[in-house]
Amino acid sequence: AQVSWLPILAADIWNLDDVEELQEEETGEETKIKACQLTLQMMQNPQILAALQERLDGLVETPTGYIESLLRVVKRRVNTLKNLQVSRIETKFYEEVHNLERKYAVLYQPLLDKRFEIINAIDEPTEEECEWKSDKEDEISEELEEKAKIEDEKKDEEKEDPKGILEFWLTVFKNVDLFSDMVQQHDEPILKHLKDTKVKLSAAGQPMSFVLEFHFEPNDYFTNEVLTNTYRMRSEPDDFDPFSFDGPEIMGCTECQTDWKKGKDVTLKTIKKQQKNKGRGTVRTVTNTVSSDSFFNFFAPPEVPENFKIGHFLHECIIPRSVSYLTGEAIEVDDDVYDEEGEEADEFKTSLGNIEKPHLYLKKKKRKKVQCVIPAM
Repeated sequence: AQVSWLPILAADIWNLDDVEELQEEETGEETKIKACQLTLQMMQNPQILAALQERLDGLVETPTGYIESLLRVVKRRVNTLKNLQVSRIETKFYEEVHNLERKYAVLYQPLLDKRFEIINAIDEPTEEECEWKSDKEDEISEELEEKAKIEDEKKDEEKEDPKGILEFWLTVFKNVDLFSDMVQQHDEPILKHLKDTKVKLSAAGQPMSFVLEFHFEPNDYFTNEVLTNTYRMRSEPDDFDPFSFDGPEIMGCTECQTDWKKGKDVTLKTIKKQQKNKGRGTVRTVTNTVSSDSFFNFFAPPEVPENFKIGHFLHECIIPRSVSYLTGEAIEVDDDVYDEEGEEADEFKTSLGNIEKPHLYLKKKKRKKVQCVIPAM
């Protein structure tokens, strides 16, 4: 196969102008004879042979070079394989996955409703529901366990019984570095009023999307009962880059308007500056309103990948497994996994923003023993 390329490549290396002149001056059999003689002369030159071999090696080693070296009929077969790869079967697969998620969202809803009721002191769990046997308790003798139980009961009697689980969602967010960096000190009093977070998936037959809902009790900061972010998704390959498709991707976000009460908008801050008039020598104070770091900027975000990642992470991890983040158990499990994986841990802990396609990354993590959790970064 390489020999058939030699005359062409040799002519390219030797002097293309000479070949063109030869073709202009001679025709027919004379041209063929001259071309063969020229080729034979070049093939006897060791330097030209070495250059030819190097050129051929380069064609084989580079993917584009390899494709360019194929005959047209073979290229057509390659194109057929590419068409097979971008078939819509994978798109249908992810659509079915989305439908399955919608189905199980209905089945999970009673459990999430129960969680809401316990957190907000609407329902008090029974003794049986409160039992949780950890690995550490297995090591405690029955005598010590009974003694600890009696002491706990006495302490509970002495203290005033708190209602529900105070500051549940605030604690969850503060336990995950991705969100603790977003939560500022002036956000905490507001997040104490957060009663529940929910995910609503798009209905059957509608374009793929999901809505994050944050439900608040009445407070002194804004009048909204619910703050939302709606994420629009693409569930099929991009026509211009079909081979990059690894599953549904978030393509845009529609935020909500937060109706802040007067003087309570924590996403803005007032800065005062003094300006001096050089001519008169007078000084005046100028007040400017500028943006301030706040968790609530999440509800009026720029459409950037970082916001999409946060929305996806809330949807896939935080909201369905919030209690594991409250206790820190989810993070501890993930830390153990990444301690074993070495450098991958350091890269992942640096920033979620380093992941170009978090939907794919998180799905891969689900196949391991850790369920889509973010360690300290």
